[in-house]
Amino acid sequence: MATTDRELVAERFRTALELFELGEAMLRQKLRRKYPLASETEIEAQVRQWLERRPGAEHGDGVGRPVAWPRPS
Repeated sequence: MATTDRELVAERFRTALELFELGEAMLRQKLRRKYPLASETEIEAQVRQWLERRPGAEHGDGVGRPVAWPRPS
């Protein structure tokens, strides 16, 4: 059975999403061990904060220089 390029790209994308979900689950577990008295709301807030400010993506994941958003008209 031959796999088309489109199917291969779709499978790789699904794999990337699964790895992202696994990474988030691992981060949550790490935070629960580090802060055993934290509520689920507090853990989720820390996960959100890490996603927004993780090392290497302070200005987003795109290449190039940061610009103001929304852009002025």
